[in-house]
Amino acid sequence: MNLANKITISRILLVPIFMIFLLADIPYGVTIASIIFILAALTDSLDGYIARSRNQITKLGKFMDPLADKLLVTAALVSLVEMDKLASWVVVIIISREIIVSVFRAVAASEGIVIAASPWGKAKTISQIIAIVTLLFNNYPFGLYNIPFDIIAVWSTVILTVISGYDYIYKNKKVLM
Repeated sequence: MNLANKITISRILLVPIFMIFLLADIPYGVTIASIIFILAALTDSLDGYIARSRNQITKLGKFMDPLADKLLVTAALVSLVEMDKLASWVVVIIISREIIVSVFRAVAASEGIVIAASPWGKAKTISQIIAIVTLLFNNYPFGLYNIPFDIIAVWSTVILTVISGYDYIYKNKKVLM
């Protein structure tokens, strides 16, 4: 197993640790969970860079990397709903988009068509991470200046989620024909 795949698997293993610190009554638990989330999110770029730079892209990595991303983000979003920091409809839109695009990519792959990540998808992922971190930190430091950055970040994420989902389907509609 190469280094990039080990990093990806470590991201998956961090998900339950993140959730324990976030949801259990542990001193500084939310802060520790937030740091774990940020580190795990950063490893997404790191493992991809390592795999590409060392020419070590594997089938396992192609499968595990998006799975790790989805597990981390879904765990955070569902936890934020449980903590009453995020509306459930937002999470339903985000998770629905992920399922739709994943199934769409699987159908395309069964036809021998590879659907690459799009700039919209990358923007969506970045906006999700920013929104999650902002909510984990209770809109700090923006709340000190009465800036509703958390609300802006969530709405940006919802909009980018819908646009990126539409973009994947529209640009690759031949898969459905």
